[in-house]
Amino acid sequence: MGLLTFSINVTLDGCVDHQEGIVDDETRAFFTRLMDESGAMLWGRVTYEMMESYWPAVARGDEEAPPAMREWAVKLEAKPKYVVSSTRKDFPWTNSHHIAGDLRMGVQKLKDATPAGVLLGSGKLATELDRLDLIDEYKFLVHPKLAGHGPTLYQSGLPAARRLELVSAKPLRCGAVAMHYRRAR
Repeated sequence: MGLLTFSINVTLDGCVDHQEGIVDDETRAFFTRLMDESGAMLWGRVTYEMMESYWPAVARGDEEAPPAMREWAVKLEAKPKYVVSSTRKDFPWTNSHHIAGDLRMGVQKLKDATPAGVLLGSGKLATELDRLDLIDEYKFLVHPKLAGHGPTLYQSGLPAARRLELVSAKPLRCGAVAMHYRRAR
């Protein structure tokens, strides 16, 4: 069984708006390494649609992008992508699959079938999966910024606090810190 790892950019005040993070070669390399190490990506519909609206065009060369971004897009194109949605049924982007029905059962089945692990990159979905005790690890890229707005990490709350164990903390040149936590059980 693979681990389910939640990874996202977050500012010091908890904002997870994808436009608020620092984007440079080092932060790109952080997320590229996470994707390379995982066996599949897991997103909610909103994140999938945001990604689908840009990255396939970059991978095809239809959208101008630096070589590192194009390389990332090509890797993302090949990676299995799983989407949780109750409103959308059709996911035409290459290697995309729908998880429907019981959320706990569907995600547990995905974890069981993916020994290299599953990388979760959707904030709202992470809240639901954390409520179901399905997240094993957290790899946050914490940016040295106060956004002053939302959306925020776990905005809709959890039923109880979660105790985490620090695995590693690595500062990046831009001032962001790559934080790796494991769920304390």
